[in-house]
Amino acid sequence: MSFQVFGIPVSRGVAIGRAVLVASSRIDVAHYFVAPHEIPGEVDRLLRARDAVALELTTLKDELPEDAPHELAALLDVHLMLLHDEAFTGGASHWIVERHYNAEWALSAHLEVLARQFDEMEDDYLRERKADLEQVVERVLRALAEAQGDAPASVTPRDFAGEDPLLLVAADIAPADMIQFKRSVFRGFITDIGGKTSHTAIVARSMDIPAVVGTREASRLIMQDDWVIIDGDAGTVIVNPSPIVLEEYRFRQRQSELERARLSRLRHTPAVTLDGEHIELHANIEMPADAEAAVEAGATGVGLFRSEFLFMNRGGELPSEEEQFEAYKAAVIAMKGMPVTIRTVDVGADKPLDRLTASELRHEHVLNPAMGLRAIRWSLAEPSMFRQQLRAIYRASAFGKVRLLIPMVAHLSEVRQILETVRRVQQQLTDAGHAYTRVELGVMVEIPAAAVMLPLLLKHVDFVSIGTNDLIQYTLAIDRADEAVAHLYDPWHPAVLQLISQSIAQSRAAGKSVSVCGEMAGDPAFTELLLGMGLRSFSMHPSQIPAVKQRVLRADAQRLAAALPVILGGDDPQSVAEKELAGMRARAPSVH
Repeated sequence: MSFQVFGIPVSRGVAIGRAVLVASSRIDVAHYFVAPHEIPGEVDRLLRARDAVALELTTLKDELPEDAPHELAALLDVHLMLLHDEAFTGGASHWIVERHYNAEWALSAHLEVLARQFDEMEDDYLRERKADLEQVVERVLRALAEAQGDAPASVTPRDFAGEDPLLLVAADIAPADMIQFKRSVFRGFITDIGGKTSHTAIVARSMDIPAVVGTREASRLIMQDDWVIIDGDAGTVIVNPSPIVLEEYRFRQRQSELERARLSRLRHTPAVTLDGEHIELHANIEMPADAEAAVEAGATGVGLFRSEFLFMNRGGELPSEEEQFEAYKAAVIAMKGMPVTIRTVDVGADKPLDRLTASELRHEHVLNPAMGLRAIRWSLAEPSMFRQQLRAIYRASAFGKVRLLIPMVAHLSEVRQILETVRRVQQQLTDAGHAYTRVELGVMVEIPAAAVMLPLLLKHVDFVSIGTNDLIQYTLAIDRADEAVAHLYDPWHPAVLQLISQSIAQSRAAGKSVSVCGEMAGDPAFTELLLGMGLRSFSMHPSQIPAVKQRVLRADAQRLAAALPVILGGDDPQSVAEKELAGMRARAPSVH
């Protein structure tokens, strides 16, 4: 039966494929693919975990006191029966063999299949046995976790060439899983929760694949292996489409691929406006290997290296100074002399670590993590870790141009602490004989307080980077990952535009460079507006550079600046901007 699910469009385009469900569980489940030669060992891991649980349950039953309720022994018998049922382990083994899922993922995926079968049973007693099934699965998952030392050493992205394309469906996707899936095979994402700038949305755009979030019930309604269409433009998910609908969307897919191929021809064309303004189009990257894609896309530097991804998906261990140094060095060398802006670790809120540090343990039960101990606040609360990261960044500066970016600054006292820490780190490196060069220091404007007091901050820093995602979140007092208020996330809000425009103007007046590295920088809908505000440096995912460059090449910065007061002075900036810019675009020469 065909049906539709509606959500928030966060990454454009069309994706068609079979659904792969990542089930939610009360305990964390690792999701990764195993290589073909690892499949027998992975099936064996599953069977050994099952046998361990069976032994545990049998022992419990044997040791029951004589006066124990009969129902308790009967319940243990039910759990043992489920464990040894071929539909249980045989079905989970199927996902390992056919899809190359790791044992934990295979087990949780098969739970979804079996749970739905229980839900459809007419007999009340049998339907209620679903809870027993869930308890058995959780016991096996715990047994797998306890025997983690037996897990395969490698995590291998599987090559699905020649098979049906796959789309990932989940209630939510943890950042650690997103890192793994980024190296994998999925053509699109669908999640129940999230907003336009949730972590899932950002990574989907960085992968340049369609995504719809905030669907609320997609992971419950869509079943494993359903054929699904993701319309990333409309925010629509079509499940089990008819042949006519399928063909229509396949045609749209082909048209989109042709447009991307046309834009890719602009990658080596300098980004210069019609009136001669040279524009920097930098790249946002998350791992050193992303630098190669940045160069290939025609980026003129890295405007944001999100260093926190080096800290994630590591089983609770923080990266050493040497490991960080090698990562930063690799990115700097790959950029071939172009600048690399490294942001200090920005964890917290929607990007938690696998483990809690001492400072986090003291604040484990924070009601609103977006307002809590995150970003520079966390770094200053962990001075040893912070100095270690700064030493690695400064050491990498010996191999190219490095800039240091501090997230979530709101107080001058924080800037003074940072400057003092930098001086201490420089002395440590000098004493140890490590080479380093001058590293420019910048702060992110993502808290309204920083935008309002920017003239004071500019006296102490070399550059400014505007993080529009958090700036919008904090200005409008909404959680950008909460689909319940996602409709209130509005980059066109007059207050947001005023803060951005003022920050750009004040930075330029002080002779300090300024860039935008949030999602607005990579959205062509805002390119002309930001140019009119005086922005000359954009930073975005490499895949977004061609479309933004096309807008830059067709823009007249002086005319855009003249239209800015009209746009910002209106009650509805978006409508005014669309009206003002439509005429300019119509008269601009075409770019191919």
